[in-house]
Amino acid sequence: MPTRRFLPGLIVLFLGSGCAALIYEIVWFQLLQLVIGSSSISLGILLGTFMGGMCLGSLLLPRLVSAREHPLRVYALLEFGIGLFGVLILFGMPLIRGLYVAGAGEGVPGIVFRAVIAGICLLPPTMLMGATLPAISRWVKATPDGISWLGFFCGGNIAGGVVGSLVAGFYLLRVYDVMTATFAAVALNVVVASIAFALASRTSHEPDAAATRPGGPIGARSVYVTIALSGLTALGAEVVWTRILSLHFGGTVYTFALILAVFLIGLGIGSTVGASMARTVEHPRRVLGWCQLLVCAAMAWAAYQLTESLPYWPINPSLATTPWYTLQLDLVRCMWVVLPGAMLWGASFPLALAAVATTEHDAARLAGGVYAANTVGAIVGSLAVSFILVPWIGSSHSEQVLIIVSALSALLMLEP
Repeated sequence: MPTRRFLPGLIVLFLGSGCAALIYEIVWFQLLQLVIGSSSISLGILLGTFMGGMCLGSLLLPRLVSAREHPLRVYALLEFGIGLFGVLILFGMPLIRGLYVAGAGEGVPGIVFRAVIAGICLLPPTMLMGATLPAISRWVKATPDGISWLGFFCGGNIAGGVVGSLVAGFYLLRVYDVMTATFAAVALNVVVASIAFALASRTSHEPDAAATRPGGPIGARSVYVTIALSGLTALGAEVVWTRILSLHFGGTVYTFALILAVFLIGLGIGSTVGASMARTVEHPRRVLGWCQLLVCAAMAWAAYQLTESLPYWPINPSLATTPWYTLQLDLVRCMWVVLPGAMLWGASFPLALAAVATTEHDAARLAGGVYAANTVGAIVGSLAVSFILVPWIGSSHSEQVLIIVSALSALLMLEP
């Protein structure tokens, strides 16, 4: 375990990294919408590509980067690389636009071409983003205390994402432009990387003998399935909730940014609480199972509030004298619906890490496997709910399907 006095500083680094990542995400989505259009299919492709890149990065880093390399130095190089790709995408977008205009088509070929264009733009930097957590996991090791710190790092990363999404959506892109927002994110990457390099020069790293051992612990497969189903229900529910809350707040960028911020706040709170629990609980698998069972109740709560409660609250937002009052009201209503489920999904990730943690295997492979499973589930959930469930059976029945999926994931962990 590294010197404990440096670990709180890593939370700050992940906060800055998460802030930069969400600034990039919003900027890149805006740039790519100008290139390949702003239809729902385009947005779905962009989201899938972004998350798919992070999944690939989490899986590939343990296999491509030796465990003998200092994790902080690897982390710093990843942050520098993200900043470099941020600049390249900013100035290379006109070339991509020309390529798309020349080869764009209609129907399925056009959708595939959009996916290729999005992949060219987003896969390299998002792969680097997804590799940061597995890289650091080799420094804290796969012990209960180390897994707990990984949960805190995730919480800091999510908190930074909240700040980044709000700063980019409500300030940088409103007051300035995409160039200013991009260079603000690049500056964050450079600062984070520089601090990581400085910490690497002041600390030593001795990889465990087990760090090169392939495979995973016995029983990890069911944990991977559970955390994948957790990601599926989380993003699926977010799609449904965004759709319904837009009827209350209006289908604007303001609404999407507000819901995203509340969802990330819940994930951050849950991840921090889950990290604290992962350090002390004796049976993290069972706690993870109960967490997924409570998600069923949280989704049922949200469904009731969205259809039977919120529409009848005795309030009139049109009476607000300033937009600030409307924001407060919308924030409270959004938190009332979204926060319980988001906190439980956030707590599930560190608990899943604790359930597979063992000092006999490479910490980066374990962390990367859990992260990748969660991300794959999130991709499937967002795309399946957006393009299949909601058009086919509607929002209400889609929520019922998600509750059943969450219950099944709980049974995987609670079975004797």
